[in-house]
Amino acid sequence: MGNGLDTLLQTLDLEPLEVNLFRGSSPKVGWQRVFGGQVVGQALVAAQRTVEAERSIHSLHGYFIRPGDPGVPIIYEVARDRDGKSFTTRRVIAIQHGAPIFTMLASFHAEEAGFEHQLPMPKVPSPDELPGERELLAAFAERMPENMRRYFERDRPIELRHCDPDHYLDPAKNPRLGQDVWFRATGPLPDDRALHQCVLAYASDMTIIDTSLVAHGRNFFDPRLQLASLDHALWFHRPFRADDWLLYAQDTPSASGARGFNRGLVFTREGRLVASVAQEGLMRPGMARLKISQPCESA
Repeated sequence: MGNGLDTLLQTLDLEPLEVNLFRGSSPKVGWQRVFGGQVVGQALVAAQRTVEAERSIHSLHGYFIRPGDPGVPIIYEVARDRDGKSFTTRRVIAIQHGAPIFTMLASFHAEEAGFEHQLPMPKVPSPDELPGERELLAAFAERMPENMRRYFERDRPIELRHCDPDHYLDPAKNPRLGQDVWFRATGPLPDDRALHQCVLAYASDMTIIDTSLVAHGRNFFDPRLQLASLDHALWFHRPFRADDWLLYAQDTPSASGARGFNRGLVFTREGRLVASVAQEGLMRPGMARLKISQPCESA
């Protein structure tokens, strides 16, 4: 297991403080703001730890209220709104400096049989046909801006393989209303369904805000943009492993008022739809961005 993944698993292992109260920390990687996916993942861990193991998360809805400070702990307070016969509902507030930075409503469901259907997976290159991030760095390092090169050099917990690698280097070449990205954890994970769900929750905030920019021939490395996740919704449909390749098929139905709306469907390599995502993000053009070491990982 790589250092990046080890760090993620430690970050998701919250410290219990009291009944319904947990403390989380942020990795020391020099970011000026906490990555939004980290807060979503930690909030889900906090909620899961108040729910019986037989019930699995099926949906969560969250709002990013304030930027997270990576230099201080995050306190997660869980409210046990309902424990029903089939569904369990939890509210989570993430707090720093005495104020909420994120709120989340999560619903858990006992496994039961029912109707089955799904949209088909789009036809895209397999991850084995695409260059890895290290290969991209080796091939294009001389053409990459400094912030892009630092991004690809970092040891991260999630590996990405973009189905259109040229988008990183020449985003204006092929503007469109969507993008497809393969992702997986950079090492094996324990056989714990709840942990795999938390890792997917973490990864679901990666690349999705960039989807709105693809339509305008831009990407998240552009220093003239101010980007931030505003809200995040995630639905879990079927079991999966986050340490095997998952396809993140994303589209962007609308951008207006300095906000971009994006959706994503997550498929296994075999084409099973396992999760759906929706997010609105702030995307202000023509503004100098805060110096963030990983521009796509802003909260």
